Amino acid sequence: MKRKPPNPKELAKRAALSALKKARRAAERAGVKLSEWEGEFLGSVEQRVKTYGRAFGDPEKGAPGASLSALQTVKLKEISAKAKGEKKPGLKRGPFRRRPKSD
Repeated sequence: MKRKPPNPKELAKRAALSALKKARRAAERAGVKLSEWEGEFLGSVEQRVKTYGRAFGDPEKGAPGASLSALQTVKLKEISAKAKGEKKPGLKRGPFRRRPKSD
C-alpha cells in the first residue's frame, strides 16, 4: 500500500503551530513574563494558522508555502530568545569614530 506524500502546506502549518506552542511553553517554564502584546501575538497567530493555514493574507509578505510571514517569524524568534534568557542581538559593528584630519 502506497502512502501519499505529505502536503507541504500541512507540514508548514504543523511546524508553525509547534513553534508557537514551544515558545509559549518555554516562557512559562522559565518564568519569563511575556508582555501583553507578545501573549496576544502568539494567541492570534496561532488562531489564524489553525483557521486559515497561514497567518498572513498578503502573498508578498512571506514565502508561498509558509504559514508565517517573514516579520512574524522574526518576532517568534525574539520571543523564543527572551524565553531562553538570551540577549537581543545588537549591532555587530563598532560605533562611528571621527576620522583624523589629513592635510
